[in-house]
Amino acid sequence: MHGDHADCDTGDAGKGEIAGPRKPRLTRVRRWLPLGFVAGAMIAGFSQGWHENLTLSALIQERQALLGFVGEHFFLSLASFSAIYAAAVALSFPGASLLTIAGGFLFGWIVGGFVTVFAATAGATVIYLVARSSIGDFLKKKAGPSLSRLAAGFQQNALSYLLFLRLTPVFPFWLVNIAPAVFDVPLRTYVLGTMVGIVPGTFAFAFIGSGLDSVVAAQEAANPGCAAAGTCTFEVSALVTPQLLAAFFALGLASLIPVVIKRLRRS
Repeated sequence: MHGDHADCDTGDAGKGEIAGPRKPRLTRVRRWLPLGFVAGAMIAGFSQGWHENLTLSALIQERQALLGFVGEHFFLSLASFSAIYAAAVALSFPGASLLTIAGGFLFGWIVGGFVTVFAATAGATVIYLVARSSIGDFLKKKAGPSLSRLAAGFQQNALSYLLFLRLTPVFPFWLVNIAPAVFDVPLRTYVLGTMVGIVPGTFAFAFIGSGLDSVVAAQEAANPGCAAAGTCTFEVSALVTPQLLAAFFALGLASLIPVVIKRLRRS
Protein backbone atom coordinates (compact mmCIF):
# COMPACT_ATOMS: atom_id res chain seq x y z
CA MET A 1 0.00 0.00 0.00
CA HIS A 2 2.75 2.40 0.99
CA GLY A 3 4.61 1.47 -2.16
CA ASP A 4 1.52 2.23 -4.26
CA HIS A 5 1.20 5.68 -2.66
CA ALA A 6 4.85 6.36 -3.23
CA ASP A 7 4.54 5.40 -6.88
CA CYS A 8 1.50 7.64 -7.30
CA ASP A 9 3.24 10.58 -5.66
CA THR A 10 6.30 10.10 -7.80
CA GLY A 11 4.17 9.89 -10.94
CA ASP A 12 2.26 13.06 -10.07
CA ALA A 13 5.47 14.89 -9.33
CA GLY A 14 6.92 13.76 -12.61
CA LYS A 15 3.86 15.04 -14.45
CA GLY A 16 4.17 18.35 -12.64
CA GLU A 17 7.79 18.70 -13.69
CA ILE A 18 6.86 18.06 -17.32
CA ALA A 19 3.76 20.24 -17.33
CA GLY A 20 5.48 23.16 -15.61
CA PRO A 21 7.75 24.29 -18.48
CA ARG A 22 5.14 23.43 -21.10
CA LYS A 23 2.53 25.83 -19.81
CA PRO A 24 4.59 29.05 -20.18
CA ARG A 25 5.82 27.81 -23.55
CA LEU A 26 2.25 27.16 -24.70
CA THR A 27 1.22 30.60 -23.44
CA ARG A 28 4.03 32.23 -25.44
CA VAL A 29 2.97 30.34 -28.55
CA ARG A 30 -0.63 31.45 -28.15
CA ARG A 31 0.50 35.03 -27.56
CA TRP A 32 2.62 35.23 -30.70
CA LEU A 33 0.42 33.09 -32.95
CA PRO A 34 -1.96 35.93 -34.02
CA LEU A 35 1.00 38.17 -34.86
CA GLY A 36 2.57 35.35 -36.87
CA PHE A 37 -0.69 34.88 -38.77
CA VAL A 38 -0.97 38.60 -39.57
CA ALA A 39 2.71 38.81 -40.56
CA GLY A 40 2.31 35.75 -42.80
CA ALA A 41 -0.77 37.24 -44.46
CA MET A 42 1.06 40.53 -44.99
CA ILE A 43 4.03 38.79 -46.59
CA ALA A 44 1.73 36.73 -48.80
CA GLY A 45 -0.30 39.79 -49.79
CA PHE A 46 2.69 41.94 -50.69
CA SER A 47 4.49 39.11 -52.48
CA GLN A 48 1.39 38.36 -54.56
CA GLY A 49 0.91 42.04 -55.34
CA TRP A 50 -2.60 42.30 -53.87
CA HIS A 51 -1.96 45.90 -52.87
CA GLU A 52 -1.12 46.76 -56.49
CA ASN A 53 -4.79 46.36 -57.36
CA LEU A 54 -5.62 49.27 -55.05
CA THR A 55 -5.01 51.90 -57.71
CA LEU A 56 -7.15 54.67 -59.09
CA SER A 57 -6.62 53.50 -62.66
CA ALA A 58 -7.92 50.02 -61.75
CA LEU A 59 -11.00 51.57 -60.13
CA ILE A 60 -11.66 53.73 -63.21
CA GLN A 61 -11.18 50.80 -65.59
CA GLU A 62 -13.54 48.53 -63.67
CA ARG A 63 -16.02 51.18 -62.55
CA GLN A 64 -18.86 50.10 -64.87
CA ALA A 65 -18.57 46.45 -63.85
CA LEU A 66 -18.38 47.41 -60.18
CA LEU A 67 -21.39 49.72 -60.41
CA GLY A 68 -23.33 46.98 -62.18
CA PHE A 69 -22.51 44.49 -59.44
CA VAL A 70 -23.49 46.98 -56.73
CA GLY A 71 -26.80 47.61 -58.50
CA GLU A 72 -27.60 43.89 -58.64
CA HIS A 73 -26.18 42.81 -55.27
CA PHE A 74 -26.19 45.87 -53.05
CA PHE A 75 -25.94 44.25 -49.61
CA LEU A 76 -23.43 41.64 -50.79
CA SER A 77 -21.37 44.50 -52.23
CA LEU A 78 -21.46 46.34 -48.90
CA ALA A 79 -20.38 43.23 -47.02
CA SER A 80 -17.59 42.48 -49.51
CA PHE A 81 -16.34 46.05 -49.46
CA SER A 82 -16.36 46.08 -45.64
CA ALA A 83 -14.40 42.82 -45.48
CA ILE A 84 -11.82 44.00 -48.03
CA TYR A 85 -11.40 47.34 -46.25
CA ALA A 86 -11.05 45.76 -42.80
CA ALA A 87 -8.51 43.25 -44.13
CA ALA A 88 -6.51 45.99 -45.88
CA VAL A 89 -6.33 47.98 -42.63
CA ALA A 90 -5.48 44.94 -40.50
CA LEU A 91 -2.68 43.97 -42.91
CA SER A 92 -1.47 47.61 -43.15
CA PHE A 93 -1.81 47.70 -46.94
CA PRO A 94 -1.28 51.15 -48.47
CA GLY A 95 -4.22 52.72 -50.26
CA ALA A 96 -6.81 53.18 -47.51
CA SER A 97 -7.67 56.64 -48.86
CA LEU A 98 -8.24 55.12 -52.31
CA LEU A 99 -10.58 52.50 -50.84
CA THR A 100 -12.47 55.29 -49.09
CA ILE A 101 -12.83 57.09 -52.42
CA ALA A 102 -14.05 53.82 -53.95
CA GLY A 103 -16.65 53.50 -51.18
CA GLY A 104 -17.97 56.98 -51.89
CA PHE A 105 -18.02 56.28 -55.62
CA LEU A 106 -19.83 52.94 -55.34
CA PHE A 107 -22.29 53.65 -52.53
CA GLY A 108 -22.51 57.42 -52.29
CA TRP A 109 -20.68 59.53 -49.76
CA ILE A 110 -23.13 58.97 -46.89
CA VAL A 111 -23.48 55.18 -47.07
CA GLY A 112 -19.87 54.77 -48.23
CA GLY A 113 -18.63 56.97 -45.42
CA PHE A 114 -20.49 55.09 -42.68
CA VAL A 115 -19.49 51.66 -44.02
CA THR A 116 -15.87 52.77 -44.26
CA VAL A 117 -15.83 54.10 -40.69
CA PHE A 118 -17.06 50.78 -39.29
CA ALA A 119 -14.81 48.66 -41.54
CA ALA A 120 -11.71 50.74 -40.78
CA THR A 121 -12.45 50.61 -37.06
CA ALA A 122 -12.87 46.83 -37.22
CA GLY A 123 -9.57 46.37 -39.07
CA ALA A 124 -7.73 48.75 -36.74
CA THR A 125 -9.15 46.95 -33.70
CA VAL A 126 -7.89 43.60 -34.99
CA ILE A 127 -4.32 44.84 -35.33
CA TYR A 128 -4.58 46.61 -31.96
CA LEU A 129 -5.62 43.37 -30.23
CA VAL A 130 -2.86 41.44 -31.98
CA ALA A 131 -0.26 44.02 -30.99
CA ARG A 132 -1.50 44.19 -27.39
CA SER A 133 -1.37 40.42 -26.94
CA SER A 134 2.11 40.03 -28.41
CA ILE A 135 4.49 42.95 -28.89
CA GLY A 136 2.90 45.26 -26.31
CA ASP A 137 4.47 43.64 -23.25
CA PHE A 138 7.68 42.93 -25.14
CA LEU A 139 8.19 46.58 -26.13
CA LYS A 140 7.34 47.83 -22.63
CA LYS A 141 9.94 45.56 -21.08
CA LYS A 142 12.58 46.62 -23.60
CA ALA A 143 11.88 50.35 -23.39
CA GLY A 144 12.04 50.65 -19.61
CA PRO A 145 11.08 53.65 -17.44
CA SER A 146 11.03 56.25 -20.23
CA LEU A 147 8.23 54.51 -22.08
CA SER A 148 6.44 53.82 -18.80
CA ARG A 149 6.28 57.54 -18.05
CA LEU A 150 5.06 58.26 -21.58
CA ALA A 151 2.48 55.48 -21.27
CA ALA A 152 1.24 56.90 -17.95
CA GLY A 153 0.71 60.32 -19.53
CA PHE A 154 -1.05 58.75 -22.50
CA GLN A 155 -3.34 56.69 -20.27
CA GLN A 156 -4.45 59.74 -18.28
CA ASN A 157 -5.69 61.47 -21.44
CA ALA A 158 -6.06 58.47 -23.76
CA LEU A 159 -9.17 59.58 -25.63
CA SER A 160 -7.92 63.12 -26.28
CA TYR A 161 -4.50 61.96 -27.47
CA LEU A 162 -6.00 59.23 -29.63
CA LEU A 163 -8.43 61.69 -31.23
CA PHE A 164 -5.51 64.02 -31.95
CA LEU A 165 -3.53 61.24 -33.60
CA ARG A 166 -6.52 60.14 -35.68
CA LEU A 167 -7.64 63.61 -36.73
CA THR A 168 -4.23 65.00 -37.63
CA PRO A 169 -3.16 63.70 -41.08
CA VAL A 170 0.51 63.41 -40.14
CA PHE A 171 0.90 60.11 -38.35
CA PRO A 172 0.74 56.83 -40.35
CA PHE A 173 -2.51 54.97 -39.77
CA TRP A 174 -0.74 51.69 -38.98
CA LEU A 175 1.41 53.37 -36.33
CA VAL A 176 -1.62 54.86 -34.59
CA ASN A 177 -3.16 51.37 -34.61
CA ILE A 178 -0.22 49.89 -32.72
CA ALA A 179 0.92 52.67 -30.35
CA PRO A 180 -2.17 52.55 -28.08
CA ALA A 181 -1.56 48.82 -27.56
CA VAL A 182 1.90 49.62 -26.17
CA PHE A 183 0.43 52.33 -23.95
CA ASP A 184 -2.26 50.02 -22.49
CA VAL A 185 -5.15 52.09 -23.81
CA PRO A 186 -8.44 50.33 -22.89
CA LEU A 187 -10.20 48.62 -25.76
CA ARG A 188 -13.39 50.66 -25.35
CA THR A 189 -11.43 53.93 -25.45
CA TYR A 190 -9.46 52.75 -28.47
CA VAL A 191 -12.58 51.80 -30.45
CA LEU A 192 -14.39 55.04 -29.57
CA GLY A 193 -11.36 57.22 -30.33
CA THR A 194 -10.74 55.45 -33.63
CA MET A 195 -14.34 55.55 -34.79
CA VAL A 196 -14.85 59.22 -33.95
CA GLY A 197 -11.37 60.31 -35.02
CA ILE A 198 -11.56 58.96 -38.55
CA VAL A 199 -15.01 60.37 -39.32
CA PRO A 200 -13.94 63.74 -40.80
CA GLY A 201 -11.24 62.34 -43.09
CA THR A 202 -13.38 59.38 -44.12
CA PHE A 203 -16.36 61.46 -45.18
CA ALA A 204 -14.11 63.99 -46.92
CA PHE A 205 -12.58 61.27 -49.11
CA ALA A 206 -15.96 59.56 -49.61
CA PHE A 207 -17.33 62.87 -50.84
CA ILE A 208 -14.41 63.10 -53.28
CA GLY A 209 -15.26 59.60 -54.48
CA SER A 210 -18.91 60.48 -55.05
CA GLY A 211 -17.79 62.99 -57.70
CA LEU A 212 -15.37 60.63 -59.43
CA ASP A 213 -17.68 59.95 -62.38
CA SER A 214 -17.80 63.61 -63.37
CA VAL A 215 -14.01 63.80 -63.25
CA VAL A 216 -13.71 60.71 -65.45
CA ALA A 217 -16.27 62.17 -67.87
CA ALA A 218 -14.19 65.32 -68.18
CA GLN A 219 -11.08 63.24 -68.77
CA GLU A 220 -12.87 61.18 -71.42
CA ALA A 221 -13.96 64.35 -73.21
CA ALA A 222 -10.38 65.55 -73.38
CA ASN A 223 -8.84 62.13 -74.06
CA PRO A 224 -11.39 59.63 -75.45
CA GLY A 225 -10.83 56.05 -74.38
CA CYS A 226 -8.58 56.90 -71.43
CA ALA A 227 -10.89 55.19 -68.91
CA ALA A 228 -10.78 51.84 -70.68
CA ALA A 229 -7.05 52.16 -71.24
CA GLY A 230 -6.40 53.18 -67.63
CA THR A 231 -4.62 56.36 -68.68
CA CYS A 232 -7.01 58.90 -67.18
CA THR A 233 -5.10 61.12 -64.79
CA PHE A 234 -6.68 61.97 -61.48
CA GLU A 235 -4.53 63.25 -58.63
CA VAL A 236 -6.15 62.82 -55.24
CA SER A 237 -3.52 65.13 -53.74
CA ALA A 238 -4.86 67.96 -55.90
CA LEU A 239 -8.23 67.64 -54.16
CA VAL A 240 -6.75 67.54 -50.67
CA THR A 241 -6.46 71.30 -50.37
CA PRO A 242 -4.50 73.23 -47.73
CA GLN A 243 -7.84 74.40 -46.35
CA LEU A 244 -8.94 70.80 -45.84
CA LEU A 245 -5.67 69.91 -44.10
CA ALA A 246 -5.96 73.03 -41.94
CA ALA A 247 -9.46 71.93 -40.91
CA PHE A 248 -8.12 68.52 -39.86
CA PHE A 249 -5.35 70.14 -37.83
CA ALA A 250 -7.87 72.46 -36.17
CA LEU A 251 -10.02 69.48 -35.18
CA GLY A 252 -6.93 67.68 -33.87
CA LEU A 253 -5.96 70.65 -31.74
CA ALA A 254 -9.53 70.97 -30.49
CA SER A 255 -9.35 67.39 -29.22
CA LEU A 256 -6.48 68.43 -26.93
CA ILE A 257 -8.51 71.17 -25.21
CA PRO A 258 -9.54 68.84 -22.32
CA VAL A 259 -5.87 68.02 -21.71
CA VAL A 260 -4.93 71.71 -21.60
CA ILE A 261 -7.81 72.50 -19.24
CA LYS A 262 -6.83 69.63 -16.95
CA ARG A 263 -3.22 70.86 -16.74
CA LEU A 264 -4.32 74.43 -16.13
CA ARG A 265 -6.51 73.28 -13.24
CA ARG A 266 -3.55 71.39 -11.76
CA SER A 267 -1.40 74.50 -12.01
